[in-house]
Amino acid sequence: MSGGLLVAGTTSDAGKSVVTAGICRWLVRQGVKVAPFKAQNMSLNSFVTREGAEIGRAQAMQAQACRVEPTALMNPVLLKPGGEQSSQVVLLGRPVGELSARGYHGGRQQRLLGTVLDCLAELRGTYDAVICEGAGSPAEINLRRTDIVNMGIARNARLPVLVVGDIDRGGVFASFFGTVALLSPEDQQLVAGFLVNKFRGDVSLLEPGLDMLRGLTGRRTYGVLPFRHGLGIDEEDGLRVSLRGTVRESATAAPVGQDVLRVAVCAIPLMSNFTDVDALAAEPGVLVRFVDRPEELADADLVVVPGTRGTVRALEWLRERGLARALVRRAAEHRPVLGICGGFQILGERIEDEVESRVGAVDGLGVLPVRVRFAREKTLTRPVGEALGEPVEGYEIHHGIGDVRGGEPFLDGCRVDQTWGTHWHGSLESDGFRRAFLREVAAAAGRRFVPAADTSFAALREEQLDRLGDLIEQHADTDALWRLIESGAPQGLPFIPPGAPA
Repeated sequence: MSGGLLVAGTTSDAGKSVVTAGICRWLVRQGVKVAPFKAQNMSLNSFVTREGAEIGRAQAMQAQACRVEPTALMNPVLLKPGGEQSSQVVLLGRPVGELSARGYHGGRQQRLLGTVLDCLAELRGTYDAVICEGAGSPAEINLRRTDIVNMGIARNARLPVLVVGDIDRGGVFASFFGTVALLSPEDQQLVAGFLVNKFRGDVSLLEPGLDMLRGLTGRRTYGVLPFRHGLGIDEEDGLRVSLRGTVRESATAAPVGQDVLRVAVCAIPLMSNFTDVDALAAEPGVLVRFVDRPEELADADLVVVPGTRGTVRALEWLRERGLARALVRRAAEHRPVLGICGGFQILGERIEDEVESRVGAVDGLGVLPVRVRFAREKTLTRPVGEALGEPVEGYEIHHGIGDVRGGEPFLDGCRVDQTWGTHWHGSLESDGFRRAFLREVAAAAGRRFVPAADTSFAALREEQLDRLGDLIEQHADTDALWRLIESGAPQGLPFIPPGAPA
């Protein structure tokens, strides 16, 4: 078998990442050697592979669903937004420059098609099947000429396309029909059918609509996935996602101790790798929410200042909102604060940035004795160490180089009283370290909180991926899906007018 499939979507956030991971986990449980692939990803949530390459976190999670080690081949192009108009372009795991949207779509993107196809061909030569994820919608007719991630990759690699629609948003039938009808005849030949995501209720009530959709398009629906809480894998796009007021789903188990622990995460601009707090939310009795007002820090036992693609911009935002004063006051009151990557830099004394913001030297919040200088070369590593008497693993993705001038050593950063700072992402996924850290936080906050002794974040991730595999196995036509992956799109699929404009 040397099969493939492109999972496209009617919109962004339709469920492409989740469906791709679910199909991958279903296949690997059938004994298929499978790999994920996303030609081009726009995301502020990224990961570092063992060879030191930066890729989207969603692809790293999909690789875990496949039970394989993630590599740069699985996400050859990563765009990291630096604002509304420009992004850092990461090619095969390494940054190669900043481009405006016009500059990227004006020619650079299409020149990357050869690299993308080479990566896909290498994966297809190594694995039995490659499950590809699209981006946004394949019917973005303004971008079709330079597309390398949706129908552009499907046409060049002759991949069948499964279109996912989120019925919870409404309008899914119009979205399915309109997606196909806005594609060229050549593109339409590859669109095999549809998959309904997040359905609530009795599927029999949906079936008349699915029958009419098949009559209108000549294409079948490969499954109806029910709505399930807590099935999302690591989010991709930190630029579009507004997390104001969002509460990360916590384990349903009651707290082990007498108190819960409240964690407030500052929802700073261009927030990156906010998935760092998922390991906290996995602990029974830990409540994690995202905030953007100083009064929301008042009842928090721990405040997290997360990573960001715009450290200086985030620092200005904190000052404008009054959150900077609240953080400084909190540190002076010996109340726990954790800064991760850009958040660590913000808590320092001084930032010299001629790379990211190009504003030169600015004062940080001054609660940690560290000075940061931005280097043009990006640090991409997978460090291993020890903190609070426990082994810790993490990954680093940053241009800022920290010069620590005091405090107690803490990973690569430092600790002063109850203020902690590190460049390490993912450290809280180390179970023993996370429990030790939460015990320190609880003691400082005066909470009778006790971390659960048996919470394994890695095991919870595996359970989550198995649940995604179960969704596909139980609610999709897996025999038809297998034929699609193995043999490609059915022949003779009808053309739905009007098709893409000339």
